Amino acid sequence: MTTADAIIALELGHYRLREQIGGSAYGIIWRASGPQATRDVAIKLINREQMARALPAQRERWIAAADNEIAFLRSLEPWDERHIVRLLDSGWHQGLPVLALELMSSDLGRHMAALKGRGEPLPLAQALGWIAQLNQALAKVHQYGWRYLDLKPANVLLDAHLNTVKLADFGTNRALDSLQPHSYAGTANWQAPEQFFPAGDGAYATGARSDYFSLGALLYFLVTGAPLRFCSECGQAYREHHVAGADLLRGRNGGEIPAALQPEEEQRFAATLPADKRDAALELLRALLQIDPARRPRHALQISRMLNAVQGVKTARGTFDAADPVLAMRRPSAINGWQTMQAA
Repeated sequence: MTTADAIIALELGHYRLREQIGGSAYGIIWRASGPQATRDVAIKLINREQMARALPAQRERWIAAADNEIAFLRSLEPWDERHIVRLLDSGWHQGLPVLALELMSSDLGRHMAALKGRGEPLPLAQALGWIAQLNQALAKVHQYGWRYLDLKPANVLLDAHLNTVKLADFGTNRALDSLQPHSYAGTANWQAPEQFFPAGDGAYATGARSDYFSLGALLYFLVTGAPLRFCSECGQAYREHHVAGADLLRGRNGGEIPAALQPEEEQRFAATLPADKRDAALELLRALLQIDPARRPRHALQISRMLNAVQGVKTARGTFDAADPVLAMRRPSAINGWQTMQAA
């Protein structure tokens, strides 16, 4: 069992564990001090106790997920780490992969819980700003040829000083160019319908637009302070019946996938918005939360423009925009077939 003051030796240095600051069935996060005169880091370890109880196939998947996360973060260019957590070091400890990541102040789940405890709503401008930053982060994930598939408050890290957010935890990444349905992946409370409700063969057919549904669920949560009923029901069904919960929910809805956005939820969302932003914000929310992935926004640029409409920002055609998630550096991406995308 790993304990405080244990030394973890990675490729670039040694790290002394200080305190456990997070964890799940898959991984455990420690605050750790690094080489002299460097800032503390977050050390991400595979949960060894869970690993010991897991079947061999599950152990292989966990190790592969950690390796996948390391490979993705190593592939990023330095300028692409603006809204994606930085990998500082990596290696192996007691036969399992380890990541040393930049240490952030908190995550959105804990931050929203703290605001709720104080009876404070999240300012609308902040919510829209963070959604815009996460849209940029997802654009980078897609640009490098991956779909993220696990956008949720716990995976969004917050820099309280800069008031910015970064996407973390990339073990669920799946290659965009792999069109074959895959095994279950993600977190039921926040995932797209196609991630929770399998196709006829029992597998899951996801894509980049699956991430956009989760972005919409997060937008609703940040603005209203509450999760979508659709997501809560999927989460409850998964906790009680695992993947069989999908058939249970379909059965309650006449064999169909339930609507993701209820009329009363639209009303609750709209009630928090000033009149001049209401129509554009509802248009964005409805677009992101479409049950059919083909009816969601096609790419991050479209979402960026819809966000600009909510915020009342108009960018002249052809203008260089450093915040634009796709066009900012005129770089090819997986979305545009690795060709330079021209402004529509």
